[in-house]
Amino acid sequence: MSRPVELVPLNCIQCSLPIPAAVNEVAWLCPTCGTSLALTEAGDLIPCEMRFSANLPPNSKGRPFWVTEGTVKIFRQSYNLIGNSDQEALQFWSQARRFFIPAYECGLEEMLTIGTRWLADPPPLIEGPKTDFLPITHSAADVQAFAEFLILAVEAARKDKVKEIRFELELQPPTLWILP
Repeated sequence: MSRPVELVPLNCIQCSLPIPAAVNEVAWLCPTCGTSLALTEAGDLIPCEMRFSANLPPNSKGRPFWVTEGTVKIFRQSYNLIGNSDQEALQFWSQARRFFIPAYECGLEEMLTIGTRWLADPPPLIEGPKTDFLPITHSAADVQAFAEFLILAVEAARKDKVKEIRFELELQPPTLWILP
């Protein structure tokens, strides 16, 4: 027998007032007390760290991103022996990288464009005042898979005939940032 669908009201863990949640949203800022909250896979509300960029234009909605530091150990082999894409990859991934994973609903092309550009040239993370932002529809549980996809996208964009790519990715716990 299947269980009936159960609707559970979301109440702030700080002030106990209802959180106005829309379908598919997974994180919020309590409109009453300002507590940052996220929904777990089990359906529980937990506190989450949410920061706001000082670079947000006035009267505009920010875009939420999961931001995390990651280290990548990569093995890459190309068919062509001319060129140095394999060395470029080793050099690029030799230092820790900051991953920016959209936490809002966006297309694959936008995610790839922003994610790969900001891997190479991350925006500054300077905290500013709280502001309005787009709905958060991707949870922290999505970060690992999106980061792995970005690594493959960066490597696939290199100008060579890649034969094999293997990598290990270690990520720090992500933080929600509201960015321009």
